[in-house]
Amino acid sequence: MAIAMNEKQGSGQRLAGKVALVTGGSQGIGQGIAIRLARDGADVAVVYRSHPEGAAETVGKIEEEGRKGLAVQADLGDTRQIPAIFEKTLERFGKVDILVNNAGLERKAPFWEVSEEDYDRVLDVNLRGVFFTTRAFVCALKAARQPGRVINISSVHEELPLPGFAAYCASKGGVRMLTRNLAVELAPLGITINSIAPGAIRTPINVTLLKDEKKVAALVSQIPLGRLGETDDVAGVAAFLASDDAAYMTGTTVFVDGGLLWNYHE
Repeated sequence: MAIAMNEKQGSGQRLAGKVALVTGGSQGIGQGIAIRLARDGADVAVVYRSHPEGAAETVGKIEEEGRKGLAVQADLGDTRQIPAIFEKTLERFGKVDILVNNAGLERKAPFWEVSEEDYDRVLDVNLRGVFFTTRAFVCALKAARQPGRVINISSVHEELPLPGFAAYCASKGGVRMLTRNLAVELAPLGITINSIAPGAIRTPINVTLLKDEKKVAALVSQIPLGRLGETDDVAGVAAFLASDDAAYMTGTTVFVDGGLLWNYHE
């Protein structure tokens, strides 16, 4: 039975006929999610800000899975650019069923040195961008009178303090509450919304950490499963939440962290 289920998922049936939009899809977790959704049968629009070559690579891999891909450039910190994302996606695919809010950034500084510029930039992308991208998605669904799925990529730091990253943690805490609130408000429309909270994942954003063997070893020592996460670990959960297998889930945060949250200590 398990073998048959894996074969079905691998054949691209679970999301067949669906269209997904993944923000921050030019590298790392976003790229991994876009490719996995395509593998499960979805056509995928990839939003990127400053890595056109990475977005092109993602689209190429989507097409290798036998699906259609689209790269759309936009800075989600500027909400004026958001409507065009959906205009281009609808023009290419005719609809959009799944939104993955993955784009995000962080700025490190002691709290007393955080500039208004850095605070605004982090909150504009990580929270304001998520808010208004989701709003545009919901408006598109309402106009089409169709249900949909929203998947927010949050962080263990929606729960776990991280000194030196106060703005980032605040933004992810905001995503947590936004997810819960919209779960109630959007349910009558047939729209579910859930979050994934990754822990320590091996991605380009962590390249400096990954080069420091001592820091990596110290971090891994606090992860009960004994390893860093991979983008596929997150992408598999996103594919599940995007599918009908998760139709009765909404307002939930799924922690993908190897147990780090409940074991971490300074």
